[in-house]
Amino acid sequence: MDNPFDLAVVGSGIVGLSCARAAALRGLRVVVIDRDAECRGASVRNFGFITVTGQERGIAWERARRTRAIWEEVARQADIPVLQRGLWLTTRRREAAALLESFVKTEMGEGCEILSRTSAYARCPELVGPDVQAVLHSSVELRVESREAIPKVAAWLAERFGVKFMRKTAVLSVEPPRLETTRGRVEATAAVVCPGDDAISLFSESLAKYNVTRCKLQMLRLESPGFRLPGAVMSDLGLVRYLGYSALPESAALRARLEVEQPEHLRHGIHLIAVQSADGSLIVGDSHHYGETPDFFAQQRVDDLMLEEFASATGVSPPPIRERWIGTYAASGERTMLIDQPRPEVRVAMITSGSGASTGFAIGEEVVNDLFGGGGG
Repeated sequence: MDNPFDLAVVGSGIVGLSCARAAALRGLRVVVIDRDAECRGASVRNFGFITVTGQERGIAWERARRTRAIWEEVARQADIPVLQRGLWLTTRRREAAALLESFVKTEMGEGCEILSRTSAYARCPELVGPDVQAVLHSSVELRVESREAIPKVAAWLAERFGVKFMRKTAVLSVEPPRLETTRGRVEATAAVVCPGDDAISLFSESLAKYNVTRCKLQMLRLESPGFRLPGAVMSDLGLVRYLGYSALPESAALRARLEVEQPEHLRHGIHLIAVQSADGSLIVGDSHHYGETPDFFAQQRVDDLMLEEFASATGVSPPPIRERWIGTYAASGERTMLIDQPRPEVRVAMITSGSGASTGFAIGEEVVNDLFGGGGG
């Protein structure tokens, strides 16, 4: 007797949904199983910023380009508003400006241009503060409201492709053609485990070799500044954190200067991302603290440092804080993602760099191609 499902996906975050999409496009029968009633992990706690510019050179950058193209398709079909397009990265130091000059000469500079202070002011005078030297403007980024977009992707998969969702169901073991769950047995020919930042519950022995830990982020939502941003906003600090920039030789001089001028920001892993929602409010972050089980307490000093960088980079006084939350994701200093094969018919897919929104759809295609062969879909 045939198994009821061709693929069981454990986890309904962006990686799980990406695998479900890739399999559904092949005409496969798919079930997605999640322990929670709704997605509450990294996939809905982030900026919803689909970033290409600044992703690590090579395969990660290519995955981001592919994922961005898929987001365009999915957003249109699933009625997900694209709230912003593009990136506006302001630089306040000559070392940062020099790094951007080097960056745009690489293949990663596709769709990017460097704006002089005068040109930037002409486009968006509200965001050209007194210290701005130049702005990297990219046309390729997208931004969605992640806490709304992820449920819409799931609903679209269910309605359009008949993907079945089993919520409030913990998976106890994965041994296709059988998966044991808290709601009984599920039969599937193959399985993909997408555990988010949980490296313990399933296949912990396989995941142990990757030295996965967790990253905790502090995030803020601010009231509207009274104008529209020209794109997602970043600053000098992002140039030493995003690998597409930081791996270039010119980043060393910028890092050396930042270590003198902003050592506390670097110690807390702070860099600026500011994106805008439909109501004008801003999501601003973030910080990075690492540990196997990070605490869930937010430090006021960290929030203050993030708002300080926002003011310095934009020349705008931060609007009042409407909302605070803690984000979390799997992290590894050795890789940006991993796909493990604990059994011939099982894959474990985990993004270990906080780039799920930016690379997840491409990774889902890779996982399904690996399991079922070819490049279908």
